[in-house]
Amino acid sequence: MGYAILAFDGADKTRRAAAMDRHRAVISRWAEDGRMPFGTPLFTSAWEASGSLMILAVPDMAGVNAYLAEEPFSVEGVWGHVRVLPFRIAALPYQRLPRPGDPVATTRTHTVAIAYDGTDADAPARRQAARPAHIARMQPMAADGTLAIGGAILDEAESRMIGSITVTRHASDEAARAWMAEDPYMKGGVWRDITLHATRLAALPYRPLPGGA
Repeated sequence: MGYAILAFDGADKTRRAAAMDRHRAVISRWAEDGRMPFGTPLFTSAWEASGSLMILAVPDMAGVNAYLAEEPFSVEGVWGHVRVLPFRIAALPYQRLPRPGDPVATTRTHTVAIAYDGTDADAPARRQAARPAHIARMQPMAADGTLAIGGAILDEAESRMIGSITVTRHASDEAARAWMAEDPYMKGGVWRDITLHATRLAALPYRPLPGGA
């Protein structure tokens, strides 16, 4: 079990650069001890920094609050809006994430997709019906690096899947949407509300993802 923090920067864009070194120190420590399996900046399609996606491996909201209390982007007002989503990483044969010393891209290499299911009474049934084919499609995508990380957004009770987060190796919204269009969750009417964000992968002392190398 864990949580995804979807955070968007406030109006003062200078605060991110001012807090960056302290931010990197905190997330490096959390990645190294396994409490942060993944984190990435979010950018607009024009490649302007707009926020962050941080995935935490903590058992409850106390862990989330502990992170936010340490995170300079939260404490120093870089983030103007923060949303916490119960989240479960799918156990798939992911490739190793970039680690310190690996080359890091300076331009867009990946796309973060936040995809919510429908809210009608039949939405859970549609997800369950399409899920085996969806997972079967994701297996080789994780193995070849197309899917860097993915998993399910859960409801507040953490008992029902209501959406998905994927980080895929697509350098444009068009490529990401074309990839998503072929997914059983799209063809089966599961994903109804999709938002895309540009990103590049940060190099941190990550531990292996569930199912990954």
